[in-house]
Amino acid sequence: MSSHSLPSQTARLFGSTPSVPPDVRFLLVPLPTFNMLPFGSFLDKLRFSADEEDFSEQKYCSWDIAGLSDGDVVSSSGVHLSIKLAFEHVNLAQYDYVVVFGGRSAGQMKAMAPLYSAFFKKAVARGVTLVTVDNACFTLASLGLLDGCEVAVHWRHLQEFETDFPTLKARADQLYCIDGKRISCAGGTAVIELAIELLAGLCGRERALKGLADMLIDETRSRNHYLKSLGGDVNKAHQHNRHVSRTISLMRQNLSVPLSIEELSRKLGLSRRQLDRVFLKELAVRPREYWATMRMTHAHWRLQNSFYSLADIAHEVSFTDVSYFCKVFKKHFGYSPTQLKKIEK
Repeated sequence: MSSHSLPSQTARLFGSTPSVPPDVRFLLVPLPTFNMLPFGSFLDKLRFSADEEDFSEQKYCSWDIAGLSDGDVVSSSGVHLSIKLAFEHVNLAQYDYVVVFGGRSAGQMKAMAPLYSAFFKKAVARGVTLVTVDNACFTLASLGLLDGCEVAVHWRHLQEFETDFPTLKARADQLYCIDGKRISCAGGTAVIELAIELLAGLCGRERALKGLADMLIDETRSRNHYLKSLGGDVNKAHQHNRHVSRTISLMRQNLSVPLSIEELSRKLGLSRRQLDRVFLKELAVRPREYWATMRMTHAHWRLQNSFYSLADIAHEVSFTDVSYFCKVFKKHFGYSPTQLKKIEK
């Protein structure tokens, strides 16, 4: 049975099929081990903009969820999502965007690319815009579907993407990139801003922004929003020696883990002396000092922008002893966490 004869699945669920075609139509494709946060955030933004109230009526925008076959797709958190629309029943003429949600492992996203090749290439031939979210960029890049495009990549996977696809221009300085019929998004909550951008183009800005208060969002971010919590310019990492870039990425991933520099070196396949040498050459600082600065910068930002306790923030940057954390913090900045709080007030 062709999906052309099927009303939108969610519209059927809520007992309302639009009498006129919606302004914009999305086909959502969650890949195995897809991440729930971007998937749920994107879908909820569509839902809030879909009607005048909050009834999930697909009046102004519509969506369906599809996969290789019907059955369950399991998310990275173990939640099962029931897929009722298989690719073989999808009529791509019904959709403006195919939005592909990636999983936690870039390697897995590349490995499964051949399974999705025929469908994604068919979508391209039909003129449908492809949107990659999170590590789905690895899937589409493996199929050559991002050639010549700028690609928004999550900072954690920037080095891996550049190594695998050296001819593509990867961007970790943007929440999302719109490059003609190819759109990419770094993932996380950045999909909310992307959804607003896509909805605004066909539904109008006012409708695109509808529901943000319900989502407890005060204001939207620009696509070039800078993630202050990481400290430093996260996008300069790829300009360095590949060992330095990889090390910085591992440091960010392990902010809360009390790894030694020797252990970090072993993960990189380098000696401690080699790692010291490349850091001194590239950054004029040793890796231990760089990592300490990264941790303290993160802690400083958290103290200013969260209500977490000192103990919680100390644990986030690998300190189990709060008093020692305060001592290191004061040595680094010249004032204690408590004094910082007083300054902020």
